[in-house]
Amino acid sequence: MCTAIALQSGRGQNFLGRTLDFSHPIEPQLMIAPKGFLWKSALDGRIFKDSYGLIAMGQQEDGMLGFFDGVNENGFAAAALYFAGYAQYGGASGKSGKEQISSLEFLHFILGKCGSVEELKSLVPRISIAGLRDPVTGTAAPLHWIATDRSGKSVVVEPTEHGLKLYDNRIGVLANSPDFEWQTTNLRNYMNVSPEQKEAAAWGGVKLTPFGQAGGTALLPGGYASPGRFVRIAYQKSHVFLPEGPDEMVAACFHLMDCVTIPKGSVVTATGAYDYTQYTAFINTDTCEYFFRAYGGSVIETAGLREHYFYGDRMVSLGPPVEQPVFLRR
Repeated sequence: MCTAIALQSGRGQNFLGRTLDFSHPIEPQLMIAPKGFLWKSALDGRIFKDSYGLIAMGQQEDGMLGFFDGVNENGFAAAALYFAGYAQYGGASGKSGKEQISSLEFLHFILGKCGSVEELKSLVPRISIAGLRDPVTGTAAPLHWIATDRSGKSVVVEPTEHGLKLYDNRIGVLANSPDFEWQTTNLRNYMNVSPEQKEAAAWGGVKLTPFGQAGGTALLPGGYASPGRFVRIAYQKSHVFLPEGPDEMVAACFHLMDCVTIPKGSVVTATGAYDYTQYTAFINTDTCEYFFRAYGGSVIETAGLREHYFYGDRMVSLGPPVEQPVFLRR
């Protein structure tokens, strides 16, 4: 369970944001890889070289490195989300002649190779995704991806039985299952949702008046299932006031995500585990800055690729999101 959005400030700066909702315990770290960084694929031992420096949230365990989200120095940003019951690795996309990339490493692969959404569009037809068992879930986690760049363009990449599908994401939203086409079609069920409302109506001669403001949003779905979260965040980002200043924009971004953030205990899996929002992050693709907040923290932390950029041959960690809540007393 996760939700992601791509949106632009009043000044035109593009942001990619996401909640990381998961029932498995993870230990995310903010990591920086320099341009030219060499890494070994856990799928087949091939060596890849990153064409761009990047900053990303990820986890390294049992010698395997997986990124959850990130941005490179060219302002190309992407995030991985769960796609349970729909992701199909191999199949038609595994034909000879296509380069195989593991599901776990696909995000790192495109952040290191693509400088824009258009470059990703050119890349996708030439590759296939192979499932790779990760040490956190013990499975080849079913994934799909959202990507954006400084132009504001956004796309979704989904592995299916017919190969990799790439969709232009004009609504700028991604959640989980069902597939992206279904989710966008489902928005038509909520065409009448509005930030405004009728002031009065008459039924059988009885005058009806609203209880208060927000009557136009009564049709919005509740619950934390993926279709409901997709609709709610699509509505919110389509109507929210977008400030021009970067600091005000970051605050607006986190307020947006409040409508899809999952408190611990609200969703319990069949195994008794809590599926909740472990962190929320936003990336300014213009400045390559990260803004993030852990579930147990009350402060938005920030770190930028440019201020930590270095030249070398290793990856460095800036540490995990801070869990300690901070209270300001007056």
